[in-house]
Amino acid sequence: MKFLIILWGMVQELRGTARIYPEFADRLKQKNLTAQFKLEDNSEGRWIKFENGKIRSKKGIYENPDLSIIFKNKAIAEEFLTPPFNQLVRIDAAKNFKIGLKGSDALAVWFMGTLTLMQSLGWKSGTDVGDGVMRYTSGTNGGPIFVYVKDNKILRITPMEFDDDDASSWSIEARGKTFTPPRRTTLAAHGMAQKSMVYSKDRILYPMKRVDFDPDGERNVHNRGVSGFERISWDEALDIVVKEIKRAKRKGPGAVLVAHGSHHQWGNLGHYLSAFNRLWNLIGCSKLHHNPDSWEGWFWGAMHHWGNSLRLGTAEFYGTVEDCLKEAEMIVFWSSDPDGTYGIEGTVRRSWAKQLGIKMVHIDPYLNHTAALMGGKWIAPKPGTDPALAQALCYIWITEDLYDKEFVDKRTEGFEEWKGYILGRTDGTPKSPEWQEAETGVPAREVRALAREWGRKKTYLGAGGWGCGLGGANRGPMGIQWARMMTILGAMQGFGRPGVNFGNLQFGAPLDYSFYFPGYAEGGMSGELQYSANAANNYQRMPHIVTMNSCKQVIPRIYLPEAILEGKAAGYVTDVASVQGQFQRFGYPAPGHAKIEMLYKYGSASFGTMVGSNRWVKMYRSENLPFVVNQSVWNEGETRFSDVILPACTVFERWDIGEWMNVGAGYVHHMYSMLNHRVISMQHKCIDPLGESKSDYDIFLALAERLGLGAVYSEGGNTELDWCKRVFDSSDLS
Repeated sequence: MKFLIILWGMVQELRGTARIYPEFADRLKQKNLTAQFKLEDNSEGRWIKFENGKIRSKKGIYENPDLSIIFKNKAIAEEFLTPPFNQLVRIDAAKNFKIGLKGSDALAVWFMGTLTLMQSLGWKSGTDVGDGVMRYTSGTNGGPIFVYVKDNKILRITPMEFDDDDASSWSIEARGKTFTPPRRTTLAAHGMAQKSMVYSKDRILYPMKRVDFDPDGERNVHNRGVSGFERISWDEALDIVVKEIKRAKRKGPGAVLVAHGSHHQWGNLGHYLSAFNRLWNLIGCSKLHHNPDSWEGWFWGAMHHWGNSLRLGTAEFYGTVEDCLKEAEMIVFWSSDPDGTYGIEGTVRRSWAKQLGIKMVHIDPYLNHTAALMGGKWIAPKPGTDPALAQALCYIWITEDLYDKEFVDKRTEGFEEWKGYILGRTDGTPKSPEWQEAETGVPAREVRALAREWGRKKTYLGAGGWGCGLGGANRGPMGIQWARMMTILGAMQGFGRPGVNFGNLQFGAPLDYSFYFPGYAEGGMSGELQYSANAANNYQRMPHIVTMNSCKQVIPRIYLPEAILEGKAAGYVTDVASVQGQFQRFGYPAPGHAKIEMLYKYGSASFGTMVGSNRWVKMYRSENLPFVVNQSVWNEGETRFSDVILPACTVFERWDIGEWMNVGAGYVHHMYSMLNHRVISMQHKCIDPLGESKSDYDIFLALAERLGLGAVYSEGGNTELDWCKRVFDSSDLS
C-alpha cells in the first residue's frame, strides 16, 4: 500500500510544482509520454501521462507505455522512492538489477530529471545587495570571487570579503610579534579580468560547421584553419558528432581520440577529470598521455633522490610557514618567483619575514618580481647553469665542514660517492667556486660567501615557484639536474630541523587539514578509479557508478602530430604511483587497437604550449585525420582547425562547486596550504549562457542520450545542480 501512496503523492507533487513554478510548467510541455512505475510481477503500479503540459495518472498497468520503471519488489521500490533519497540505495539498485528501465534513453533522462528537479526548484542562491543587484559566489583559476549581477549581466567581479559568519583566521606568534592574514581572498590579475573573458569578442556562441566540410562527401581537410564556418543548429551539430563517433568505432577499439589541456575552468563538476572523463569512459576512446608538465625536473630527477613518488618528487610543506617565521635566519629563493606566479596569498607572509629581518637571497638569471619586491641579495647565473653553482656550494660545505653530518650519516645513502665526485676524485675536476665561475658567470667569491653564510645560518631553500617544488628551473632543459641538486642541497643541510627546510612561505600555512572536501583530482562524478584519486575518499563518500575506459591505447601528447602523420609514436608513462613506473615505455598503435579516425578536442590550445607547433597544423590538415570536433568557450588557437565546433559556456553560466586550490589526493595532497584560508564555494549560475552556448555537462549529456547512455551518464537524470548537492553531501560541510 505504501508503494502506491508514494506514487500518488508523486503525481500531486508534480502538479503542485507546476502551479508554483512557471519554468517547471514549461518543462512539462516539452515531452508527451506515458511513464509506468510497477513491480516486476505486475501486481501493483501507477502510470503517469504527460500531454501538452497536462498530467493524467491512474493506478494500474498501462498497455505499451513509452517508459517503464520496474522494481524487483515492493520493499526496494519504497526505499528507492522515499525522500530524502539515499544515493547509495539507488546506486545499489541500479547496479544489482533491483530496478529496471525500459524505453527511450532520452525520455528516461527527461522524466527522471523532471522528478529530481522538483527537489531543487525552491532553492535560493545569491545575496540581494539592493538596487536590483545580486551577489553570487564563484571560483576561477585565479581565485574565489564575488560576482555582482543585474538584469542577467555581470557588473563586476571582486575578491571575497569574509564576515563574522565565516570561519576564524589563524595567527602565528614569532619573535615577539603576532601575524594574522587579512580577512579576504586575494585574486590573480586574470581572475579579476574574468568579466572581459565572459563577454569577449572571441566567445563562441553557436554551433558551427566548416563551410567546405561535408560528412557525407568531400571533407576538404586540407582547408582546416583556412576556410570559414557557418552556423548550424544544435541538433545538426550533435547528430554529426554522434554519427562520426559511430563511424570511427566501427573501425575498431580506440579509433576515437580525446584530448584536453592540463587544466580547465575551476570546479569539481566541470573539470575534465569529472564530467568529461565519465562520458568518454562510457564510450571508450584513446587518450592523450600527458607528460608531467609543471614538475618535469622533480618527476624525472628528484624522485630518485627521495626514493619515493610522493608529491611527484617535490618536498613536503607542513608546518613550514610557522617554523620559517619563528626559526629561520635566511631564505634562499632559487629560481623562485612566487610573487610573479603563485604569490597572491603568500606575499603577505613574505612581508612578515621581511619585517622580522630574515635575510633573503635570490638566485635567478633575471631580477624577478619577488626579488624586486622583497629586496635582498641577487645572484644571476647564466640560464641553465644552476647545477654547477649548486655543486660549488656543496664543495665549500664539504671542504669547510659546513654540512649536517648527523643527518647525512643517518638519513642518506651514497654520500661518499657524491663527495668523491664533488672533490674531483672520480673525474679529476673539483667542483670548486672557480670551476663554476666559468660555467655560470657568478664570481667565485660570491659563491664562497653564500656557501659559508648558508652553512652557518638556519636557512630555508625556496626551490621553484612553490618553494618546495614545481615551476622555475625544473621546467627548463637542465630541469632534471637542477631539481636533483635542490634535493641534495636540502639533505646536506639537514632539512626538517628547526629553521632549515624547503619553502619560500608560499606553502605550509597552519590550516585545518582534517576537514574533508574533495579536490578536483578525486574525479568528481567521473566514476574513474584508475586514473584519478576517486578511490581515496570520493567513491566511498559520494556513492556513484564506476566507469572504466575499455580502450587502453594512449598517445604521448608531445608526439601526437607524429602519431597522426607517421602512424606511430612512443613515450614513457607518467606514473605517479611509483618511482619505477616512469621506466615503462608505451607505443601507438597499441596491439589490437585501431588507428585514429576522429579527434574530440576539449578546449585548450596546443599551438602556444607545444614545441614545433607547425607540426600540429600539418596534422590537422592530414587525410589521416578524417574528423575533428572542438568543444570550446573561445575561438582560440586550434578551434578554427575543426570541422564542427560545440560552444561551451563559462563557469559563470552554469552550476559547479569547489574548493580553491584543492587538488585532492590525486596530485598534490593539501595543495590549499598555499592559502591563508580554506575557501569552499558554491559556484552559482550567475547568468544565463550567452547565445546558444551550453554547459559542458549538458553537451556531454546530449551526446550520451543520442548514444543510448544518457540514463547511466546522468545516473537517472541528475542535473548539474543535483551533482553539486551530491558533492556537498559527501564533504564535512553537510
